[in-house]
Amino acid sequence: MNLTENTPLERLFNGIVRENPTLVIVLGMCPTLAVTTSAMNGIGMGLSTTVVLCLSNLFISLLRNVIPDEIRIPSFIVIIASFVTMVDMLMQAYTPELYKSLGIYIPLIVVNCIIFGRAEAYAYKNKPLPSFFDGIGMGLGFTLAITVMGFFRELIGSGAVFGQPLGNLPAYAPSIFVMAPGAFLVLAIMITIRAHIINTIEAKKGVRLAVTHTDEEGSECSSCAMRFSCAGKFQKVEEMMAANKAAKEAEAKKAEEAEKAAEAKKAEEAVKEEPEKAEAEEAAEEVKEKAAETAEETQEEIKEEAAEEKAEEDKA
Repeated sequence: MNLTENTPLERLFNGIVRENPTLVIVLGMCPTLAVTTSAMNGIGMGLSTTVVLCLSNLFISLLRNVIPDEIRIPSFIVIIASFVTMVDMLMQAYTPELYKSLGIYIPLIVVNCIIFGRAEAYAYKNKPLPSFFDGIGMGLGFTLAITVMGFFRELIGSGAVFGQPLGNLPAYAPSIFVMAPGAFLVLAIMITIRAHIINTIEAKKGVRLAVTHTDEEGSECSSCAMRFSCAGKFQKVEEMMAANKAAKEAEAKKAEEAEKAAEAKKAEEAVKEEPEKAEAEEAAEEVKEKAAETAEETQEEIKEEAAEEKAEEDKA
């Protein structure tokens, strides 16, 4: 999918698919593994994080030219903590059961790696509007991932969906899925499924959907922090894209050469047509001159005839 960089739609797609914070960048693992014992917990944690992400990204971007680089991290903490406090108080007032279920992980949003990562990597370097939508995209990607994770952990481990038991399933549900091992297992399966789907799409279309992880020197996989998770899976796609790019460049060069040849031929024909055009103009001038001479002679003859007739009339 080709999207213009830093547009709202591109930022949403980036957060949900391309750089999903849970399934691709693998950030914020503490709440991801701890609170996803149910789908409702996942929704609550995800939406609260999304709100903090959007507002902190927006305000950090608005203040990016004011905040000194030397104290940007403390400034980020103050801004993020302010919005986390607001969310914490609102959840405590209006959703006390969910607040009690999430517990300490709501205040810990202050030090969530996703929020700090987006503040440092994007909001502090870009304009407010794309930063705001970057927060929405990352937040929705996080919410979607942990909600699905919580749904399957609750279904398999508790035999329930959104707190509602499904028949006799609770009696046969393996409780390990609502424990720590189940969290790791479900997360690994989700990451594997997502990677397989994206790799399949990329292999078929030759379009890179996943993020390219490179360092500042551009040494790619050799010093990339994500090299162990991607393990060169996109090498085939990169080769395909390079071949497609080379083919397009060759085709463009061929079209350019054909266009130049057509222009040269047109210029040559124009040069050939110039003498013929000059001869045709000379011939037209000669015909015009002869016609003018003929007209003058005719007029003179008419005048002479008229004079002779008048003279004969006078004699008579």
